[in-house]
Amino acid sequence: MEFTGLTPGFKLAPAIILFAVLASFIVVGLTSKVQEMEGYWVAGRSIGPVQNGMAIASNWMSAASFMGVPGILYMQGYFGVGYVVGWTGGYVLLLMLFAGQIRRFGKYTAPDFVGDRYYSNWARGLAATITLILSTFYITGQYKGIGMMFEWIFGWTYETSVIIGTVLVLFYVLISGMLGVTKNQVVQYIILILAFLFPLFFIAGQMGYFPLVPQISYGAAAYKAMELDPNFALPWAVKGPYQWIALTFTLMVGTCGLPHVLTRFYTTPDAKTARWSVPWGLFFILLLYWSAPAYTAFAKLLNPDGGQAIADVIIISAAELARLPQWFIGFLAAGAVSAGFSTVSGLLMAAAAAVSHDIYHRILKPDATPKQQMIVARATTVVLALVVILIALKPPALIAQLVAMAFAIAGSTFFPTLLLGIWWGRATKQGAIAGMLVGLVISLSALFFDHVPFIAQWVPYVGSAFIAAPLNLLVNVVVSLMTPPPPQEVQDLLHQVHLSS
Repeated sequence: MEFTGLTPGFKLAPAIILFAVLASFIVVGLTSKVQEMEGYWVAGRSIGPVQNGMAIASNWMSAASFMGVPGILYMQGYFGVGYVVGWTGGYVLLLMLFAGQIRRFGKYTAPDFVGDRYYSNWARGLAATITLILSTFYITGQYKGIGMMFEWIFGWTYETSVIIGTVLVLFYVLISGMLGVTKNQVVQYIILILAFLFPLFFIAGQMGYFPLVPQISYGAAAYKAMELDPNFALPWAVKGPYQWIALTFTLMVGTCGLPHVLTRFYTTPDAKTARWSVPWGLFFILLLYWSAPAYTAFAKLLNPDGGQAIADVIIISAAELARLPQWFIGFLAAGAVSAGFSTVSGLLMAAAAAVSHDIYHRILKPDATPKQQMIVARATTVVLALVVILIALKPPALIAQLVAMAFAIAGSTFFPTLLLGIWWGRATKQGAIAGMLVGLVISLSALFFDHVPFIAQWVPYVGSAFIAAPLNLLVNVVVSLMTPPPPQEVQDLLHQVHLSS
């Protein structure tokens, strides 16, 4: 890849910093190695609220947040704020609607809930398949970010960078399971948030703005950026209000339907801890999202004509153009790699669980031993990583857009299914399957037929859940009312998930 405004070639200080960071991930993985299934899938249900909040934030603030949000704001200006509003607003919905109930259910995965609540292995299998599809899109965005950072630091080709980055993240995921992944995500959060914030203070100071709190003092920079590019601050210069609302809605409901986010609630000891994990996670997320617009405004002044070629690495470009020391920029790049590694590990765990636990153990071979399940899980992790590499070598979109595709699928399929499954006892397996299929078809059609003007205008692929989620709900309700009600054991299950803690 060609990056306008970035210095090519090997960089010693950033390479040393990144090596130290990656070595710490491997050490944490080795010291957290587990063999039992509950430790591998849900960290022994031993994670407290602050630690889980950090893990949620780290799991959440992927390369899409660390690199993608500043990039999308750089390209789309005000319109890109929809990503921040949607991704944070979704956690409020998650706290209100799902967190405690999901934990009281007490299983391992989102497809687990779907399969048991809707008393159907067909529903379970469909949910597991959807998990694999959306994980593929999500991980592709992370691989792109990791590859770009390795390329900048080591001077390798982008293709080589993606492959080496994949091997490293696979290594510690395969050996440690969810316990090691969770501990690594806490470490990764600390690294990524420090790496994101500290350069921002120095960039602001170098440019003559108040450095102590640049998040509330960058207004003058934003005003100057608007003079260079009026579209930077005009609300509907890039796309109209309908597209903004569709995007924001999709990211909110998509947040509630992401399997790797829902799995984090199963790692806590009880429902109260699961609920408190959400506000802690929001606080830790706030620190980064509060700062991303400031990065964008400064970058717009430093590199106003970079375009899409520089968008996904705009934070590195801004730091270089502000003449920060190279070792300092290396710490920033290490934070970006930490963000990508954290989310990839969580997604690989969710995808592996979908195949090993939900398809192989719960559907194909109920008598599978824990050892057999672990073998299938690790094989799935490797295969999925290889598939995503092939896509990431020629990424079809910006990082934030790739991740938004995953949110669109999650919001179109899982959110309505979980919502009705928890809050409406009359929802049936036929209704859930029909609704998920409708949501999946609409979200994928929006992606593959985005070149059709009508679809691009009214069902944008990054906002398709605005149409697909309500239709999923409607189909689920109609079909459920036309089919026999759920059995008594499902009613007992719902009573269990609604018990007060």
